[in-house]
Amino acid sequence: MAKQNQYFPQSVPHPGETLDEKLKEMEMGPKEFALRTGKPEKTIIAVLKGDSAVTPDMAVQFENVTKIPANFWMNHQRGYDEYIARVKQQETIEQAIEWAKSFPLTEMIKKKWLPAYSTIKDRAASLLSFFAVANHVAWEDYYFKQELKVQFRISLHNTSNPYSISAWLRQGELQASNIDATEYNEKAFKTALDNIKSLMATQPDGYFNELQEICKNVGVKVVYTPCIAKAPINGATRWLNDTPLIQMTGRYKRNDIFWFTFFHEAGHILLHGKKDIFLEKVEYSDKDLEKEAEADAFAIKWTFSEEQEEEYMKDAIITAEPDIRGYAKKFNTHPALIAGRLFKKDKLSPAQLNKYISPVNLDDDEDS
Repeated sequence: MAKQNQYFPQSVPHPGETLDEKLKEMEMGPKEFALRTGKPEKTIIAVLKGDSAVTPDMAVQFENVTKIPANFWMNHQRGYDEYIARVKQQETIEQAIEWAKSFPLTEMIKKKWLPAYSTIKDRAASLLSFFAVANHVAWEDYYFKQELKVQFRISLHNTSNPYSISAWLRQGELQASNIDATEYNEKAFKTALDNIKSLMATQPDGYFNELQEICKNVGVKVVYTPCIAKAPINGATRWLNDTPLIQMTGRYKRNDIFWFTFFHEAGHILLHGKKDIFLEKVEYSDKDLEKEAEADAFAIKWTFSEEQEEEYMKDAIITAEPDIRGYAKKFNTHPALIAGRLFKKDKLSPAQLNKYISPVNLDDDEDS
């Protein structure tokens, strides 16, 4: 995006105006000038009217006749071309204003995803820059019409709020661009899951940074992007070229949901295709329920497996705190994962569940 204090002239004349003034000074008509420069008269007239550009070849010939250096004519034309391009850009921004109003702009500014511009026109311009698109039609082609199918296999057109969701996804891409990950190694990622499971079980201070570090060392990028209005997402998985990205929200601020979501996304990476994008808790027309079920099964296996749940239900006092914590240690998981499963099956009350939950608050890591 251009700097706010960068100066752009309000108007720039076509070099044909300067040529017209010079010919009058030289008392020379277009026909004679065309003859002297070896150019067709209609070409010179088109330049004088501003209908045709001064080419480098013309600039050199103009220099011979007018004694004004060729680089003057070329710079003059370049300045005029830039001016015209910026006029068209302003028209494009004007056309994007209504589109921009569909986004939660105030919230995006508050989260520092966008600059703190006050006018809707400036906000529309910054939104185009945020998405790295030339106009709002390009945004529609990318997110609605799936014209870049190597990036997305789904269209956001039928989601509850494609504008907020696309903004959340884009912010994750920008965050991911700041992570220098190694080349993705599937075998190493599978091995790393054991260390991540232990990290989940203990959840020490700085666990998210440690999670990022473990993953980037095996070629997987992990980012935290807070939820925004009308984008009710727990997490998402997609491939950016050959690098998988797991994007988390920490929604509900419950660590049992956070870790289940992470392993669910890891399941998508290891089990499913590179062209798919998976948005958890978001309904869309191409959503593959079978793949979602497979990712759920993968997450269950790594957080609190069905075999472990069966053993717990058989041998433990279901609501007893010592048993929940003891079996969590035995299974190398966090007590919240056991309590969360029991709560889901109506075996624990909300008050009982809260004793085991470690709140997830990653807002300090928003730029991670």
